[in-house]
Amino acid sequence: MKKLVKPLALVVLAGIAGLAFAQSKEIRIAHIYDKTGPLEAYAKQTQTGLMMGLEFATGGKMEILGRKLVVIEKDSQTKPDVGKALLAAAYGDDKVDIAVGPSSSGVALAMLPVAEEYKKILLVEPAVADSITGEKWNRYIFRTGRSSMQDAISNAVAIGKKGVNIATLAQDYAFGRDGVAAFKEALAGTGATLVHEEYAAQATTDFTASAERLFNALKDKPGRKIIFVIWAGVNAAAKVNELDPKRFGIEVSTGGNILPAMAGYKSMPGMEGATYYYYEIPKNKVNQWFVAEHMKRFKSPPDFFTAGGMAAGIALVESIKKAGGTDTEKLITAMEGLSFETPKGRMTFRKEDHQAMQSMYHFKIKVDPKVDWAVPELVREIKPEDMKVPVKVPR
Repeated sequence: MKKLVKPLALVVLAGIAGLAFAQSKEIRIAHIYDKTGPLEAYAKQTQTGLMMGLEFATGGKMEILGRKLVVIEKDSQTKPDVGKALLAAAYGDDKVDIAVGPSSSGVALAMLPVAEEYKKILLVEPAVADSITGEKWNRYIFRTGRSSMQDAISNAVAIGKKGVNIATLAQDYAFGRDGVAAFKEALAGTGATLVHEEYAAQATTDFTASAERLFNALKDKPGRKIIFVIWAGVNAAAKVNELDPKRFGIEVSTGGNILPAMAGYKSMPGMEGATYYYYEIPKNKVNQWFVAEHMKRFKSPPDFFTAGGMAAGIALVESIKKAGGTDTEKLITAMEGLSFETPKGRMTFRKEDHQAMQSMYHFKIKVDPKVDWAVPELVREIKPEDMKVPVKVPR
C-alpha cells in the first residue's frame, strides 16, 4: 500500500499543477455589477455591451495574445458592502486579472480601496460620481464611463445662458451630490444663476413636496426659469413635469437616459440637455457595427449603458494588447494616455486621473409619433477639447 501512495499523490499534484497552468493561460475578468436593485436595467445593458465590446475588439475570437477570455459575473445588488466583498473575492479567490463595474456610484466608492489593496485594476463603468476619479481615486482606477463633471459641463453648455435661473433636483447620495457640485462649478461663467438645490432620498417616487419647494424658489425670478434634474432610476424629470411647472413659466431639463425612460420625455418637446449616447448620433464604423449587430440580435437599438459597456470591453482588449499581458504595472503604463475607438468615437484615458476623455452631445427633444420614445436630436457634439474637465485627484 505504501508504494501506491506516492504515485497517487504525484498524480493529484500534477492535476492541480495542470489546472493552475491552464488558468494562468486564461485572462480572467470580473464584472461586478448591480444586476439586482434599482439600477438593474442599467447594469444589464452594461453586461450586454461589455460582451459585445470584447467580441468586437477580438474579432470574435474572445482571446487576446493567444489567451482565452473568461468573464466572471457577480451581482453587487446595488449594496456597497456587497460590492466591496465581491471585488475582494474576485481578486483573492478567483484570481482575476482585472475587474469592471459597477453601476452605482456608492458601490464604486466602496470598491476603490480594494483595488488599491490588491494592486489590481478596476475599470469603472458606468458609475458617474466625480470623486471616483477625484478625491477618492487611486492609481489602480480607470474609468470609461463619463464623470459628473463631463455631464455637468455638457449640460451647462446646453442650458447655461445669461439671464437663466436654475434650480436642481438630485438624489441625496454620491451621484446626486457630486453631480450638483460639478454642475454648479460648470455654470460659473455662463451667466446663469443657480438659485436652489433640492435633494431627495434615492428611492423617492413622489416628488410633490420637492416640486413645491423648487417652484417656490423659481416662480418669482425674472427671465428663463429651469429645473435641472440629476436622477438615476425613476424618471424624476417627467414626474416633476407632470406637476405642471409651466403654470409658473418654469421648464424642466435633464440629461440623456435609457430609451424606456425617454418615453417620458415625450411630454417635454423642445427640452434641451446633453447626453452620453444615443444610437443615431455618432457616425463611425464601431457604432455602425454596434447598432447593426444589436438590432440583429435583440430586435432593438443599443441603449445608453450598452454603449458604455462596449467601450469598456474595447478598452480592456486594447490595454492588454498594448501591455503585452496582464501584469498590473505594465497595464497602468499602457493605459495612461491610451486612445481607443468606441461607439461614441475616440476616447483617451487621461494620464493624471485615468478618466476617459470623450464627446458628449447637446440635444433638443423631438417627438415622433412613430417612435416609442422622445428623440434627442443633435444640436452639436461637445468634443473632449471643448470641455475643460478639472483634475481633482489627491496630490
